[in-house]
Amino acid sequence: MKSAYELAIERLRLSDPDATAPLTPEQKERLAEIDRVYQGKTAEREIFLKKQLDELLAAGNWEEAEKVKKQLAGEKARLAEEKEVEKEKVRQARASPAT
Repeated sequence: MKSAYELAIERLRLSDPDATAPLTPEQKERLAEIDRVYQGKTAEREIFLKKQLDELLAAGNWEEAEKVKKQLAGEKARLAEEKEVEKEKVRQARASPAT
């Protein structure tokens, strides 16, 4: 007997068979490249904002420090979303037929 989850996955596959198509080696490489790029962008913003945060905390500027904390969280979320959008574009790309 199949679970509700298995039945839902089966229906999903039947409704869009292309959605489960395996990735090409080029797509896999591009996805890995996107991960590397966004890992670097995230680290860069994190280093910059943490430095600012440390300076503000050392100066006792709690309100500005809280703003920087929120900015850091927002930047990380924004970059994560951008990364997923880029990866989804790669996943949705179909190999063009050879001419």
